[in-house]
Amino acid sequence: MSTVILLTLTGLGLAALYFLIASGLSLVFGLAGVLNFAHGLFLSVGAYAAWQAAQHWGLTVAVPIGIAAGAATGALVELIVIRPLYRRPTEQVLATVGLSLAGVALLQSVWGADPRTYPRPAWTTGTTSLLGAEVPNDRFLLIAAAAIVLAALLAFLRWTRYGLIIRAGVENRAMVSALGIDVRAAFTLVFTIGGALAGTAGVLGGIYFGSVSPSQGAGLLIFAFIVVVIGGLGSITGSAVAAVAVGVLQQFVNYYGTSGAGDVSVVALLAVVLLLRPGGLAGKVAAA
Repeated sequence: MSTVILLTLTGLGLAALYFLIASGLSLVFGLAGVLNFAHGLFLSVGAYAAWQAAQHWGLTVAVPIGIAAGAATGALVELIVIRPLYRRPTEQVLATVGLSLAGVALLQSVWGADPRTYPRPAWTTGTTSLLGAEVPNDRFLLIAAAAIVLAALLAFLRWTRYGLIIRAGVENRAMVSALGIDVRAAFTLVFTIGGALAGTAGVLGGIYFGSVSPSQGAGLLIFAFIVVVIGGLGSITGSAVAAVAVGVLQQFVNYYGTSGAGDVSVVALLAVVLLLRPGGLAGKVAAA
C-alpha cells in the first residue's frame, strides 16, 4: 500500500510539471493556432534565470525572476518571430523548431552543457510520512502549485475581460475580430502567460530534479505535447486531467515494468485516445 501511495503522489508531482507546461501550450494553440516548439526554451530560460539570480539574492527573489524571464521570452518570441507568420503555419513550425535548437545552443554557450545543481529550500529535501509512505516534500509543492495555477487560469478565463476574449477567440477567432477586438493583443498576452507558466515549470522542475540543463525544457516538452493532444487542444481542464493520467501511468509502469516502459505506455495511451476520441478527452467523439 505504501508503494502505491508513493508512486501515486510522485506521479501527481510529475503530472503537475507536465500541466504547467501543457496549459500554456494549450492556450497558445487554442487561440493563435500556433504549435510552438520553442515553448521548452521558455522553461529553460526561466530555470536558468532563477538559478543565476539565486546565486546572488537567494531563491525567494529568484523564483519571480525566473517566472518573469519566461514571460518576457514568450512575449518577445510572439512579437518578433510568430507575429509575421500567423498565416504561414509551415514557417511557424520551422521557425519555432529552429529557435528551440538555437536557444539550447545559446544556453550551452553561456552556462555549459553539464547539469547545474539547483538551489532547493531545505524542507523540500525532506520527506513526509503518509499512510506508511515516505513522500518527498517537493511533490507536495508541485501539486499545490499546479492546483493554484489551474484555479487562477480558470478564474482568469471566466471572470476577466481578456479571459473572455481568449475563450471567445478559441471558439471563433473570426467573429471576435469582426467585433473590433484586437485579437493580436490577446495573442501577445497568451504567449506571455504561456511563458510565465513555462518559467514556473522551469523553477519547479529544477527543484523536482535537483538540477537544470539546457536540454531539460525540450525533453519535458515532448510529454507536454502529448498531454495537450490527449486533453484536447485549447482545453485547460482537459490538459489537467490528461497530465494526471500521463504522470501517474508513467510512474507506475516505470516502477513495475522494464526501463523505458513508462514512456512507451504514454505513447500507447496517446494512440488509444486518438483512435477513440480524435479531439482529445475534452473534444467531441468523431462520427463513425
